[in-house]
Amino acid sequence: MEKGDYIYSLDIDVRDYELDSEGIVNNANYLHYLELTRHEFCKTTGMSFDDMRRQGIIPVLSRVEIDYITSLVSGDRMTSCLNMSRKGPRFIFNQDIYNQRGEAVVKAVVSVVALENGRLSRGEALAKAFEKYL
Repeated sequence: MEKGDYIYSLDIDVRDYELDSEGIVNNANYLHYLELTRHEFCKTTGMSFDDMRRQGIIPVLSRVEIDYITSLVSGDRMTSCLNMSRKGPRFIFNQDIYNQRGEAVVKAVVSVVALENGRLSRGEALAKAFEKYL
């Protein structure tokens, strides 16, 4: 996909404390970048994680698949992009990260389910909140 094909994108700077002993971003930090992107996307839609919590909705990761393509290093700026769809009760986020040269760094598929008032739900409340993106 091209950067313009996504419903949301976020620019993020690599911070030196995210690097491992090899001088590249530690693989676990990509999970943080992906999560930050989902959180910021939700805020822009008017349904922040705090809003969800107040409504008794807790989104929970059910699966994450990540393909690591190339590494980010100190001083890099990335663009983290996402699209979303729905499969039954699961919300699927296709998330990709690109370096400042436009090269793919990470390609990920993240599945999220919703707990409502402590119970697994069909996700209808979230589907309504995100209907324009599904």
